[in-house]
Order: sequence, then structure tokens, then C-alpha cells
Amino acid sequence: MFLRELTAPLDHVKGVGQARIKPLANMGIYSIAGLLCHYPRDWEDRCRVVPLRDFATEKVCTVVMVVRNDWVKTGKSRTLKVHIKDDTACAVLVCFNRPFLENQLVPGKRYRLFGSFSYRYGELQSTSFEFEEVSDDVVTDFFSILPVYPLSAGLTQNHLRTIMRNALRQYAGPLENELPDSIIESGGLLPKAAAIAAIHFPKSTEELARAKRTLIYEELFYMEIIVGRRSLERKSMSGAARKQDRETGGGMTPLQKQLVERLPFALTKGQRDALCEINRDMDDAFPMARLLQGDVGSGKTLVSFLAALKAIDYGAQAAVMAPTELLARQHADNAARLLEPLGVRVALLSGNIKSSGRNQILKSLAAGDIDIILGTHALFSKNVVYKKLSLAVIDEQHRFGVTQRQAIISKGERCDLLMMSATPIPRTLALTVFGDMDVSVIPDLPPGRKPVETHLAKESNEKKVYDFVRRELDCGRQAYFVYPLIEAEEGGEELPLTALKDAESMAARLANEVFPGIPLALVHSKIAEDRKKEIMEAFRGGVTKILVATSVVEVGVDVPNATCMVIEHAERFGLSALHQLRGRVGRGVAQSFCFLVYSDELTEDGKRRLKVMLENRDGFVIAEEDLKLRGPGQITGTEQSGYLRLGLADPVRDAAELSRARTDAFTVLEADPGLVSPKNLRISAVLRRAPPFSDAGL
Repeated sequence: MFLRELTAPLDHVKGVGQARIKPLANMGIYSIAGLLCHYPRDWEDRCRVVPLRDFATEKVCTVVMVVRNDWVKTGKSRTLKVHIKDDTACAVLVCFNRPFLENQLVPGKRYRLFGSFSYRYGELQSTSFEFEEVSDDVVTDFFSILPVYPLSAGLTQNHLRTIMRNALRQYAGPLENELPDSIIESGGLLPKAAAIAAIHFPKSTEELARAKRTLIYEELFYMEIIVGRRSLERKSMSGAARKQDRETGGGMTPLQKQLVERLPFALTKGQRDALCEINRDMDDAFPMARLLQGDVGSGKTLVSFLAALKAIDYGAQAAVMAPTELLARQHADNAARLLEPLGVRVALLSGNIKSSGRNQILKSLAAGDIDIILGTHALFSKNVVYKKLSLAVIDEQHRFGVTQRQAIISKGERCDLLMMSATPIPRTLALTVFGDMDVSVIPDLPPGRKPVETHLAKESNEKKVYDFVRRELDCGRQAYFVYPLIEAEEGGEELPLTALKDAESMAARLANEVFPGIPLALVHSKIAEDRKKEIMEAFRGGVTKILVATSVVEVGVDVPNATCMVIEHAERFGLSALHQLRGRVGRGVAQSFCFLVYSDELTEDGKRRLKVMLENRDGFVIAEEDLKLRGPGQITGTEQSGYLRLGLADPVRDAAELSRARTDAFTVLEADPGLVSPKNLRISAVLRRAPPFSDAGL
């Protein structure tokens, strides 16, 4: 039986009565499989004696004798103080709200003790400790490596340890291995039953390390098996009909050549290389699945338009999906400017287009009278029908979930997929979430662009920042001011309203006090789309000199004349968001500047975090740091998809195991795609009977 097949309810485990069912359910544990997969968050190593005198360096782990019990008055109640000693020192156990311990800690008796101690009120004290009486005829595991579990109200560590021991004793023994024997042997891994027992109650630090490595590798191996099968399924969509006359070998089609010839600049090497890779993919018999990465301003959108032209050249349609209406409109404006002179029919579809205009767009799209359509998630609405969709481009892919990506692809037959990201995705995550995709990177920026100068500034020094921006405005430049909140009440009760600036209040202050007489506008997500469009056109046209905003301007806003980006309360933004916002300037030939204004009370850790922005312009380095701080889900969009349900594995920390698991998984699949070979039947049985990463059985 595989672990996830242990679907029996929890009350089958000795010691789990109704009083324990609810707190376990509060942690999402409903079955024996779920219980055994509730891994410790830490382990306490009590194997080594740490006497009372060494309390300052680590937790005390020793045998003590109770000397006496005292009671001290604290307000209207009394608190028990238990005086103890070992061979090195004396100390006191302070038992707040635990008067019953008087009968359990008896003077003259010896106890095993584990706890944290510190000097308070002239004596060595502990309020957090565990103990058990020393008995010569009883063998216990008090002085061993013990698990420390995530808990919920109604459960203690001792409760859960007892339940887990019973579950292991009753059910873990006959567990089947889920990895092939050859991998277990070559990798020096543990059998599944031994690994599960050791992850909860290891006999040594060496056994714990081996159990961790076994279970981490197993998770990553099956994740890569799933990723690899997805890739094989895509490539199995054989389509001689797809190819038709597509034999360009990665070269440019007529429409692509026309656009490149009309451009007032040459493509960068990175753009040319990416386009060549995309063209080759689109010529293949199976659908393309490619991730196009490039820093802000590297020209990914132009490459996506060139990809769309290839689809159009062969009588098909292309769709470009953006996460916001602001970005979709900008893409549509650029597409109209670049592509309509070539005879390409361009349209915009979003949720804010009025029904009469929307109905006409839908009719034209279904009839094939629109070549490229740009829009938001409205592009995959049920009533949107394409005549022949062959390319779907998803910009800022991390804003969309996996199901949304699938919805747009399903609108076409054997549809090519091009996903774009200006939030660089570290290689470790590219191997997981996008492991079935090919990756192109545009490493260079268009010639003539100067790196943006980044400066950190305390809030108390904001006047110097304002003075600098004023000098830039006097030279005819434009500026952004970005805030974390739209209005003050957004901060909630946990944030002092006077401590956190907001866009609405600051727009008024900047207009009336700091930059009087200078045209200024405010834009944020609560402003109507038509009005937002007017505001952005005025700023893009140079009529408005200062744009006050929230992170709504994080992506897609392209105003070459804007040279100053001021981000107030920068400590409240993720590093990738700061990098994106910084990328809104530096898009022209003039030197540009980004000011990260932070609270005077910012911690040293917070300052070190912002220094990552000061010291790095490489989006991949910044993404790695952001990944460490925020986790993979937020960066890749997998939080919406429920995809990365890993128990012990961490794709970043365990990059070496991930690489090995990927190699092993793809080696298996390349030799035996159907997993029908006798040596791979265990893998196919696991996928069939106990699929990893699902909630079934847990």
C-alpha cells in the first residue's frame, strides 16, 4: 500500500478520540495519510547533555533534582516556583498558571529536563520547559531527537507526538516504496517505510538527514515526472496539418520582414535570437510552449508582435493577453501603430468595452476578420470564439493562474503558447513550474539606454528628493511618485494612519505644497478605465508632468521622457515590484533616477533588503532574493493554481536534488514514455493509485 492510500479516518489511530479530531481537522488533517504527511517543522536534539551552567549558548538538556517548591504572590493570584539543581548550577522553574505542577515536581526527586533559561530578577529562570520523572525501570525517548510540529489550538507537542508514534506503529510498517529500487540504491536513499518513521522520530542526525533527502528527492522526482509527461503530451499533438508550408527553419516570414524593415532601429541580438527560436518552434509539428524572459525595457512585446505576424502570415489568428486593462490598451495602441500599416487587422477586447462594440468584435473575431486581438482575461470568456487561433501570448505570466493559461489555449486547436515575464524567474523555478517549456532570454537592452541610478533615502530626507525631482522637471522631464495605498483607511487598524502615506493624500500635498503650478495627475485601480486611459494619454503626451500612482503603473507604462521614479515606503513593496517600477524610467536617452524612500525606523534587515536594489540591476539576482523572501507561489503565479503543494522540498534550497531528480525523471520518460516497462510499473502505479500533489487521501 502506498502512503496516500491510507485513507482510513483518524479515529482508527490509537489515542485519537473526538477531542483530537477537530484540532487535527483545523490543520487540514483528515486521514492517516494526512497525519503521516504532517511533517515536523523542526527537530529538538536532546541526545547531548547541556547542563544548567551552559544555558546561554543553547537549550538546557540535563537531569535535575527538585530542591523545594515556593509560592509567590503575583497580583491577586499565586505562582509556583520550583527550585532545581544539577551538578553545575541552581535554577528556578516559574510555573505561571500551572499550580498542578506542585504535585508533579516533588522535592527530593530527579527529573529529566529540557528548556530555555535566562537570568531574571537575580536568578536563573525558565518559564518554558518539559520534564519527566527519572525511573530506573522505564525506558523513554525523552533524551532523543524529537519532532516539533505545526500545531493548532487543542493540541500540544506531546499529544501529537503520541498520536504520531501510534500511527507509525500501526500503519507505517507495510508501506510500499514509491521510487524504483534502482534509484533508491544508487542514491543511497531509505525505503519509504523507514523514511517516514525517521522523518518523525530519527535515531540519529545522520538518519534524519537521509530521511529528509529521501522524501525531498521523491517529491521532486514525481513533480518532474508530471512536468515531463505534460511536455510529452504536448509534443504528441502531432500535426502535419499544422505545418502546411511552414518551412522557414526559424527564418522570418514576409510580414515579419516588412515590420523589421519599417522599424527606426535594429533588433538587438537577444531579440533576434529569441525570434529565431520562436519561429523554429512554430514550424514544428507539435505546439510551441516557450517562456520569454527579459528585463524591463528589453523589447519582449515587439518580439511577441513578430511572433503574431508569423501566425497571421499563415492565415491564422493571434491573441495577446495582459493582466490589466491599462497594459492591454498600451499593447493595442502599439500594435495598431506598428502592424496596421502592414494591413494587419487589430482589435482590443476587455471587460469594459460596451456591449454594442463588444458584440461587433466577437462577430468579427469568429468570422476571421480580426488578425490579432489584445485584451485582458476577457479573451478566454465562454462567448469568445476564434475562427483559427494558433498563437496565444500571455504577458506578465505570473499574474495568471495555470487554469487561465489553459483556458486561452483551448480556444484554438494545437495552439502555440508564448508566455512573457519581465519578472525574471530563477532557473530553479523554471525547472519546476515551467519545466515543460523551452526558455528564451533577452539579456540585452536597446542601444543608447543608460542604467537607472538608484538611491536610498530616509523619509526625513524627502525634501532633498523633492528638490532633485524639481530640477529634472525644470529641464522638461517627467516624474512618477508611487505609494503602497490608494487612501489612508486602507492601512487598517494595525497600521497607524499617520505613519503610512497614501496616493490620494500625497497627490493633494504634492500639487498644493511641493510642486504648485506643475500639472499633476493621480491614477490607481479604483479610477474608471476610460478616465484612466485619458490620464495616461496626457502623461504620455507630456501634458501632465507628475503622475502619482499605486503599483498600477508597475507594468507596461512606457514614457521615455519620464526620468524620475520616487517610491515612498519602498520597504512595503516586494523586490520584484520595485525592480518593475524602476523599469518605468530609463526608457529614453536621458539619464534616469529611482529613489527608494524608506521609514526612519526601518530595521537593519529591512535596509539590507533595499540594498539589494541599490547594488543590483540584474533582474535575475533580484528575483532570487525576492524568492527567498516571498516564496515561489507569488512569483510564478502558482498560488492561484494550487500546483506547488510540496511537503518538505524547496526548489531553491534543494536545487541540487531538483537537478538530479529532473535528470532521472526525464531519463525514465525518454526511454519509456508510457511507463509500461516492468522496472517503471511502480511509478505508473503511484500516479494511478496515489497521485502526488493532489488532496486525495489527505
